[in-house]
Amino acid sequence: MRCPKCHGREDKVIDSRASRDGTAIRRRRECVKCGHRFTTYESVETRDLLVIKRDGRREQFSKEKLRNGILKACQKRPLSHEVIDEIVDRITTELHDQYDQEVPCVVIGERVMDELRELDPVAYVRFASVYRRFEEATDFVLAVKRLEVPRDTATFRLPGF
Repeated sequence: MRCPKCHGREDKVIDSRASRDGTAIRRRRECVKCGHRFTTYESVETRDLLVIKRDGRREQFSKEKLRNGILKACQKRPLSHEVIDEIVDRITTELHDQYDQEVPCVVIGERVMDELRELDPVAYVRFASVYRRFEEATDFVLAVKRLEVPRDTATFRLPGF
């Protein structure tokens, strides 16, 4: 590792610890030549996924693009950036676990909608409107109806009545 200050090639590791989510190791280093201290991160290299778009094109999977889509749906909603980052990390991990090289865009969109449906109904409808390309008001009504939980309407007689 080269020192960012003097570009010396020798350093020593002063401290190592796992990152907050356990996917990387944070190393505190000190340059042997000038004594400058700096931090590096070491993580497992994951294979690149290709997303198969609706028109058949293939595009590099982008965690940032996924995050931006979710952020847009959650704009002005009471969801923290940490919660959104957790969703992105969870979906990304699942995709890498389930797919080796290529993943259909439909799978990604459905996973996002599943997460948002549980978290925030407004964000869910916003995302669904773009993802499913809503063109009429009835499309919105159908999406909202999918959120409704069917209630048991069976009437039972009470004892003694």
